[in-house]
Amino acid sequence: MKKHIFIATAVLLLAALGLQAQTVRHTMRHRGQEREYWLYVPDTLCAQRPLVFMCHGYGGKADGYFPAMIDCARRHGFVLCYPQALPDPGKGKNGWNVGYPSQAGWKVDDVAFILALQRKLQREYKLNRANTCFSGMSNGGEMCYLLAHTHPERFSAIVSLAGLTMEWIYRDIKPRGPVPFIEIHGTADKTSHWEGDPDNHDGWGEYISVPQAVGRIISTDCCTHEVCDTLPLYKPQSHTVVRHRYLDGTDGCEVRLYEILGGHHKNGSADLDVPEVLWEFFSCYLK
Repeated sequence: MKKHIFIATAVLLLAALGLQAQTVRHTMRHRGQEREYWLYVPDTLCAQRPLVFMCHGYGGKADGYFPAMIDCARRHGFVLCYPQALPDPGKGKNGWNVGYPSQAGWKVDDVAFILALQRKLQREYKLNRANTCFSGMSNGGEMCYLLAHTHPERFSAIVSLAGLTMEWIYRDIKPRGPVPFIEIHGTADKTSHWEGDPDNHDGWGEYISVPQAVGRIISTDCCTHEVCDTLPLYKPQSHTVVRHRYLDGTDGCEVRLYEILGGHHKNGSADLDVPEVLWEFFSCYLK
């Protein structure tokens, strides 16, 4: 019995290491700084030659982040990029510059970095410029909203995991155009509160509620109606997920909100097959 357990454990460990080993560290110079990113390129790319970005949360790292996405990239044939954030000046933690109080006065332009990296990868791997999906968790989710407001034309779809819209983004930036968009968010999230934090009680800066943030995208996309359903339980211990679909937007844009009832500050993988949700949505907009 012990021998069988050892063999099974070894197989699982090797499988996990195999997933990590297939992401390769790269660097690029951007505005005088060395920036890192980890890349997975499948043996066979699908015909549309797509690119997916997956951004870690605050204090996180790209290396080893969300390995289930690698399996998805292998199955469906897309290039997967995990960019690395830099330490911010206030707390010294890796963070995407979205205007947190700890990032006050910080000159790092992560939007420009992502756009430059996008072009670099498209050139180097001959990827289709029309087929890029951007996704991120928490602080990476804030980047989703920032890019949806500032550069929607650069992305086929955007998928935010437990992300939010900072008050300054909502107040100061008029969205430049429509983009297909998903938000996956737990209603009991105590870090990125479903109801928002308009008075900055938690110290991350003021931000609006999830329904209001998604509503801004729905309005920009000119979606005409909502279809709502409750999904079957993903696993016996999973939370109930209510899926809100906002349809018939400009150029066929759809907006989705996956409302995880009682869900916490997670990427949604305990309650949904997030990689497949992302790919199914993104693939609707491939050209």
